[in-house]
Amino acid sequence: MNTNINRRSLLALTGTTVLATPALAAFPDRPVRIIVPWPPGALADVVMRSIAQAMQGPLGQPVVVENRPGATGALGTEFVARATPDGHTLILGNAETHAINPLVYRRLAYNPVTDFQPVSLFARAPFALAVGQAMGVNDLAGFLAKLREAPGRVSYASWGVGSTSHLTMELLLKAAGLEALHAPFTGQAPGITAVIAGQVDAMFLTAGGAEAASRDGRVKLLAVSAAERVALLPNVPTLREAGVPVEGGNWFGVLAPARTPMEAANKLAQAIAEAARVPAVMEVFRGQAAVLSTNAPDAFGRFIAEDRTRWEAPVKALDIRID
Repeated sequence: MNTNINRRSLLALTGTTVLATPALAAFPDRPVRIIVPWPPGALADVVMRSIAQAMQGPLGQPVVVENRPGATGALGTEFVARATPDGHTLILGNAETHAINPLVYRRLAYNPVTDFQPVSLFARAPFALAVGQAMGVNDLAGFLAKLREAPGRVSYASWGVGSTSHLTMELLLKAAGLEALHAPFTGQAPGITAVIAGQVDAMFLTAGGAEAASRDGRVKLLAVSAAERVALLPNVPTLREAGVPVEGGNWFGVLAPARTPMEAANKLAQAIAEAARVPAVMEVFRGQAAVLSTNAPDAFGRFIAEDRTRWEAPVKALDIRID
């Protein structure tokens, strides 16, 4: 066997090795973990799990969803902000974590702009106003009349101070010149459970969750806070139709820690776009009244900045500050 290698052959071999290195470090090279910073069972968790399962094919790796709830999404979001920026640990972000929390928390443990690399938006969620049977009202006008009769005594649930659920109700109250008592819960599920049990009078929640809660008649849906009627709730008018020009809802998207390579972010965004076209995923979204909406990392970054600007005025007007 000839073991002599001349200089030209050595350079050729070295060049081949250098060219082959990126293939050896192909992303992802192990399971991808997506942190959902809210309790299981709500819309965010349900749609994220459907998308995650469908992402496994395009990525060629398992995609695991892990719940880390607390502080209107801030705890799980901070965890991902400090994770290794290699694209294998991601956060399910929404309006609270990346647009509203920076406006309401005096000391937020993460920076929504500098600590994250946007990957892709994947859903928008309109809200519906649900009231318990004890309210004895059938439409928005009746609900507003009850508020006028008992200023500050009618209560409403939300999934946290400064949440989109809280702010949407406050926008309605401000537009109508009325007051109500806020009862924050740790998630959508415990909030609407309290409404069903008669412990709280009303709540803005995702339209899909509202539809499910209304099936047995224990809550009444009065309006949706969307620009137009929701397909899942065709007989429920919009707030605007009912005479109150207010819109409110949420969005959901995936972000990675800052300094995550753009190659990884783009591959993840492509996997999300492919997952969104899977019929089983589309069916889950229809059942949750969620609107599929995907985009590229740069477009998602612009979307978040615009949403933060949109919420800034109502947060300031309501003077919501959390220490």
